[in-house]
Amino acid sequence: MKFWTLLVSLFLCAYTSFSQPEDYEFIDYTYQDYIKSVKFHPAGLALGYPIIDLETNNTLKLSFDDLEYEVSNYFYKVVHCDADWTLSNLSELEYVDGFAESRIRSAEYSFNTFTAYTHYDLYLPNQDTRLTKSGNYLLIIYNEDDDELILTRRFMVVEPLLKISGDINAPVNVTKIRTHQEIDFRVNFEGIRLRNPQKEIRATVLQNGRWDNAVTDVPPMFVRLNELIYDYQGRINFAAGNEYRFFDIRDLRTLNNTVRNVERIENSYDVTLFNDRKRRNDPYLFRQDLNGNFVIDHRQNRQPDTQNDYAQVLFSLYSPAEYDGDVYIFGALTEWQLKEEFKMIYNDAVGAYVQKAELKEGFYNYAYVVKESGEELDIRDTEGSWFSTANEYLILMYYRPFGSRFDQLIGTYLLAFQ
Repeated sequence: MKFWTLLVSLFLCAYTSFSQPEDYEFIDYTYQDYIKSVKFHPAGLALGYPIIDLETNNTLKLSFDDLEYEVSNYFYKVVHCDADWTLSNLSELEYVDGFAESRIRSAEYSFNTFTAYTHYDLYLPNQDTRLTKSGNYLLIIYNEDDDELILTRRFMVVEPLLKISGDINAPVNVTKIRTHQEIDFRVNFEGIRLRNPQKEIRATVLQNGRWDNAVTDVPPMFVRLNELIYDYQGRINFAAGNEYRFFDIRDLRTLNNTVRNVERIENSYDVTLFNDRKRRNDPYLFRQDLNGNFVIDHRQNRQPDTQNDYAQVLFSLYSPAEYDGDVYIFGALTEWQLKEEFKMIYNDAVGAYVQKAELKEGFYNYAYVVKESGEELDIRDTEGSWFSTANEYLILMYYRPFGSRFDQLIGTYLLAFQ
């Protein structure tokens, strides 16, 4: 009986894998311009990180809108990855109890909005898909009718076996003391047998949930009894940046100190934000922010998933001259990537960089970054960088004992700069 169950499962895996598109990257990315407002977080915690704890078996929620409005035959698939975000050597049967691939069943039409859309929700794990191994995972959403790739999202499953503590310190390098933050931490591995910690354990550190500037594949610097010491001088450093800019469009019928004008044009809204200025020479000012994130919400008593409307939001950054590189709007609203739709255009008539973006009613953080050819993202002139900036750092501990075929995630720790 077990043999036939295994045979049928293998057949189903081969069949479903054949039907889904394969041209995807192992990153957070939306591949279709009609897909908007993608959020992926623990259910009930809109600003949380997409991590499932094998002990508590908490649930993640993926939500997005389809502006083509019709209900589509969307499927999801989860694939297990190693610490470097490449496919692991595990088969689906080894990391999933149930099915690694299934249909998204929750779809609702928008109600009483100018912009018509269909809202989709997916919860993981669910009755079809239960994950059994720790590590990195990629969630793939595609349209089965035409094998069209819709979006991909990274998430993690942790089996908490370690105790981690850490600090945010000023860098030793005197040129970075005022502009960067250094992460030092210690890991207690009592109860875990490590033959060679320098090769079996690797750390990854994320700033505000970003993967684009993550410090990865870091071995322990020292090993003392049951403790791993990560006290590098210069390796785990991040530009601190500044508190994020924000705008509030939780109600398109009212103005506030971030919105200059809202105009209703036929069956749509046009929102003009107040003109932004560069902050390089401004003194640091603490302001509670979302660390670059956004939330879909409304000031009135309504259901934001299906009753919030969309608007064309106009950004502008005053600049008396053009930069040598390109200027982008940047943050979780751009998936922490330089996307063409968020690339700004210099307008000589107003002496500013401008760009419009279609966004749903909510509360948004953002920043302006400059990208020159071959150079890293530069925020020094547009935003400034201050050691005192209140960032969050997520520490991920990966473990691959000798002879193992995949990277386990056995510890996470969230370090906040107060």
